[in-house]
This record gives sequence, C-alpha cells and structure tokens, in this order.
Amino acid sequence: MSHKLKSICLKCTPVLGFMLICLVGKGQYNFTAVDEFLQGNQKALGNDMATIIYKDGKVIYQKEMGEFTSKTKAPVASCSKWLTAALVMTFVDEGKISLDEKVSNYLPIFETYGKTYITIRNCLTQTTGIADNSRLIMKLLDRKKFETLDEEVNSFVKKEIAANPGTSFFYGNIGLNIAGRVLEVISKKSFESLIKQRLFTPLEMKNSSFSPEDNAVNPSGGAVSTAADYMNFLTMLLDKGMYKGKRILSEKAIAEMQTVQTKNAEKKFTPAVAAGYEYGLGEWIEEQDSKGNSTVVSCPDLFGTWPCIDKCRGYACVFFVRKLLSEQKKELHQELKKRIDAQIPADCN
Repeated sequence: MSHKLKSICLKCTPVLGFMLICLVGKGQYNFTAVDEFLQGNQKALGNDMATIIYKDGKVIYQKEMGEFTSKTKAPVASCSKWLTAALVMTFVDEGKISLDEKVSNYLPIFETYGKTYITIRNCLTQTTGIADNSRLIMKLLDRKKFETLDEEVNSFVKKEIAANPGTSFFYGNIGLNIAGRVLEVISKKSFESLIKQRLFTPLEMKNSSFSPEDNAVNPSGGAVSTAADYMNFLTMLLDKGMYKGKRILSEKAIAEMQTVQTKNAEKKFTPAVAAGYEYGLGEWIEEQDSKGNSTVVSCPDLFGTWPCIDKCRGYACVFFVRKLLSEQKKELHQELKKRIDAQIPADCN
C-alpha cells in the first residue's frame, strides 16, 4: 500500500467511526412495545391521537393515528393550568409579583369579602380554601354565566370559605383563574394577549390559543393546542427554561413549579386521573426521589391528553387526543410510560 493511500485511510477512519457512532446513537431506542400498546388500545384511547417523545434536543419518537396529526388542534382542558402557571412565573421572574403576595393587593374585592389571606401561591396550588364544586357539568354551566374573567372571579370571592388558605387542596378552576385575573390587572392587558406575547409567540406555538367563543376566558381549562405546540412548551421546561437559545423562564421559577406544595394540605378533592399524586404550581408531581424532590411531573386532563416530563430519564412526552375520555385512563397512561421508560435508563442517583 502506498504512503499516499495509507494517509487517506488514516484520515477516513475517524470519519467512518464517527458515522458508525451516529448510526448507533440514532438507533438506540426500540419503541416497538410503544407502537404495539398504542395500536392495541387505539379504540379505548379515542382512535385519533398523536404521541411525541423528546430527548437530548430532538424528537426520538412520533406516532400519529386515526384522523389526527401532531398539528391537529384540540382542547386540552386542564393541561391549560401548566401554561397559566408558567405565565404567572414570567411575572415572578420580572419581580412584578411575588408568590406569597396577597391577592387583595391587586383585587381589593377580596378584602371586602374577608378573603385577605389568600395568596398567589394558594391560587397556583389549588389551596385558596374557597368552596368549590367537584361536579364538572355544574362548573361548565356556571361558566356560561360570565362574559369576562373579571365577572367570574368576582363570583368566586362571594363564595364561602371552606378551609383556611393553604390547609386544604381542592382541584378545580378557582385558583388559576384568580391568578389569571391578577395578571390582567397588573399588566392592563387581557389574559389572551399576555399568554400569546409571553409564551405562545416565543415558543412558536402558532396553533395555540385561549380565545373563548361565547364566554369568559378560562385560564384553568380553556386552551386549544396541538401535540407539536405543547411539546415546544415541554421542551422549554425540560431544557431549564431555554427555547432555541432564548430564555423563557428562569431555572429558579421552574424548580419552584416542580416543588411539592401540598404535602401538608388535606386532600379534599383530587380527580381520579391524578389520585395519589402531590401538586406543585399548576402541575402534578407523579414521582419523587428519597429526598422528596420531584422526578416526574405532569398535567393530565379529562379529555385524555397527557403531557409529562421525566427528569431522571431526561425526556418529555405528550400523548395528545381529540376525544373526551374517562378519567379512568390513568392506568393506560402509566402503562404507556412504563414502555417508554424501558428504553430510556434513569440517570438519578
């Protein structure tokens, strides 16, 4: 072999080696079990769905089924709470509001009706203590009465106090909607404008909105989005507040959102889809480590859509559906995650 040929071979060998490493890296996941699960349960999951898994800066799995794609718009119900909590935290990052400030500092009607001690934190943790109704149909009927968020929040403040703020957890729409109204007062802008300006536009969530058709905007459950859009939001959280080189939230804000806030609160009402979980700021803490730090966080909704972040395995997943499903789909979510986890080892100590 000539000296020139040897030189060429020596130069090519590292390149070929790198290419082989890339091929191995790309093919390191085998999601056959995930495919089989989704196909086997397609009818139970509503037929139309999209699933996306993101890790290490890229999508590592995507599945579209039925008459549904990753860009199909659909209501996300309670997944809205995660978005609203993040919006509040942009104001906290800017020093325009504090989590432990009293709501009455911005909405004086709370002092008028003896609810002075409710804080922004209470609102984001579902611990305001204001009496609520756990029946979904009654909540939907009540909301139709209001044309503005201001009107709805003024109706909340007139309700009875069922428990001292911070002592009782009751999952519903009251807290996050109060927080949304506080942001409107601080900024003198509508909730829809704020979330578009601060989250949807910088996160390239072009097909997401909170625009109501015939009643008040609903920060707790009124978002419409797509699997692709919501994944942009999740990747920002997973990447410690960064999205394509731009900071959306501080690491401190995300850490606070993902910290258990309800450990000592009496659980008055928790939906079946989140039974046994603790709550952070607008999101559920599904799993914790031995020190009580959150390792898996999520924000499932009654429609069946399930966004999730596994911090130990370093991935975000969104399972997005069109059809209203039963709350009993928790077991299906858990089985889906089990099959994903089988391919992605945990890094937590």
